Amino acid sequence: MDNEVALVTGAGDMSETHKQTVQDFLNLVFNDKDPATAFARHVHPDYVQHNPHAPDGAAASASFLGGFLARFPELRLEIKRVFADGDHVITHGHMRLTPESRGSAIMDIVRLRDGLIAEHWDVAQEVPESPANGNTMF
Repeated sequence: MDNEVALVTGAGDMSETHKQTVQDFLNLVFNDKDPATAFARHVHPDYVQHNPHAPDGAAASASFLGGFLARFPELRLEIKRVFADGDHVITHGHMRLTPESRGSAIMDIVRLRDGLIAEHWDVAQEVPESPANGNTMF
């Protein structure tokens, strides 16, 4: 599945649109390094952030991400899978802070309202050098 994003369709007419919105948002933030535009274009004014390391609210979260990206200018996010179910979208991605790093497996869960990202949860797990089972995380 190299360089291809698996789009897994769930219930609801808006699934494809929601998946595209979330992918556009993540690419703008992490690959284009433009969280201000990503939040202005794709985030609901009543945005709720559940990541315990990031502040709540759209403006505060965008600012937080801007600072994070400034520390890691070579950061890249490769989205591997996208799932949608109604107003929720889940992505499974590979984030590398530097090109030579193993990186982390990232799962983002978002809830959309009125076509905009209204709520966000995420989990991250570092890619180990030697997994116990020999399987990849992607």
